[in-house]
Amino acid sequence: MAEVYAECLLENKFHENCPGCKVDQMKRLRRGFPFSELLTVWPIVLCTALPISSLFPFLYFMIGDFNIAKKEEDIGFYAGFVGCSFMLGRTLTSVFWGIVADRYGRKPVILIGTASVVIFNTLFGLSVNFWMAIITRFCLGSFNGLLGPIKAYAMETFRDEYQGLALSAVSTAWGIGLIIGPAMGGFLAQPAKQYPSLFSEESVFGKFPYFLPCLAISCFALLVTIISLRIPETLHNHKIDDDASSSLDESFDTSKVLSHDPESHKATERNEKRSLLKNWPLISSIIVYCIFSLHDMAYTEIFSLWANSPRKYGGLGYSSADVGSVLAISGFGLLVFQLSLYSYAERLLGPTMVTRISGSLALVLLSTYPLIAKLSGLALTLALNCASVAKNVLSTSAITGLFILQNRAVRQDQRGAANGIAMTAMSLFKAIGPAAAGIIYSWSEKRLDAAFLPGTQMVFFILNVVLALGVVMTFKPFLAQTQH
Repeated sequence: MAEVYAECLLENKFHENCPGCKVDQMKRLRRGFPFSELLTVWPIVLCTALPISSLFPFLYFMIGDFNIAKKEEDIGFYAGFVGCSFMLGRTLTSVFWGIVADRYGRKPVILIGTASVVIFNTLFGLSVNFWMAIITRFCLGSFNGLLGPIKAYAMETFRDEYQGLALSAVSTAWGIGLIIGPAMGGFLAQPAKQYPSLFSEESVFGKFPYFLPCLAISCFALLVTIISLRIPETLHNHKIDDDASSSLDESFDTSKVLSHDPESHKATERNEKRSLLKNWPLISSIIVYCIFSLHDMAYTEIFSLWANSPRKYGGLGYSSADVGSVLAISGFGLLVFQLSLYSYAERLLGPTMVTRISGSLALVLLSTYPLIAKLSGLALTLALNCASVAKNVLSTSAITGLFILQNRAVRQDQRGAANGIAMTAMSLFKAIGPAAAGIIYSWSEKRLDAAFLPGTQMVFFILNVVLALGVVMTFKPFLAQTQH
């Protein structure tokens, strides 16, 4: 009886000119693995994530070229502000783009987000001074507000049995983009120096040494924008037709049907005005998520500054290409792990335990970084690559576990709003991360002879303090979970 009622209700509620209804109808008729949906969501998320961290391998050299730092030790200080400007812009506009997506549709926000990468990321590559770099990165973050809407879009285009895959596709593409972006930045920056046989000093890439990686990402974003013009809108453009349902109610005892139909029961619960801010399982997971995100963004900036810094300051003396190689290997290792092992670990241990174990192992791993700086040659290469792969796998595992907890803490119809809250809070913490990391790293280079934790030892100690706080907060009574 419930199936008959649901079928009749769907047919009566279908509006021919409503894009959301058309998508719902397509989902009901479609069978098999959702390859087309994956191929739609992945490139959009990837082109959004690529520019976020792509600047870190060359940011040290870019700030040096701007001649704004009076001393070499001050480069990290200024680099932090350029690094945080993207996240600051996104913090201020995340809620706005969420409202726009709910009112006018997911597709306009997706197109604006991908088009903004084309424009502002290209302009960032052409930056001639510190303030131009700050402004273009801020604008890029301000218009790039599609992470929340693309999660909602994925949930609305994937069939019910593949909802888990929808969330996994977004988080995995996001994580891969945050690794591949810096790898591209490292390999393609300063092409006239790295590849003199292909690029001359007199060419545009010689005059603007950081333009090529930005241009490559912008070209990909342009392709994604053009392809995205053809994606369907998923937002319904009509109100619920109460008259159609009332005629059915005369034929069916809906109270009995709805009481035994879980999906219909969820629909009735939508009228409840329970505040998400009072949902402690959600809020606690968002707070822990913010702490891990703060640590992750600070680590990303510090790793590149540390690798680029001269040996005399406790760094590795790496070029941007060397950093790119390390991050490319890390990205490949992360991809293999996420696609093969993470789902088994999550099913075996649960997302909370995966986050807890990942954070604890990362604490031990980070403690070895000052020792890695004392190595050289092949030993340094092997140790650094292994540590980088392990650190990125552990960080992504921890954050993915928290992302799963957030989505389990709310009903499906509340996930859009919940993701908006998480996005705003996370962006704020990620804006603090690079700025604080740059200031602390610059300060550490001025205390190389300190008695307590000299030089970069202090940097990695502070990173571990933040990470340890996140791990402690994964335990009860702070991190609450919904009962299933």
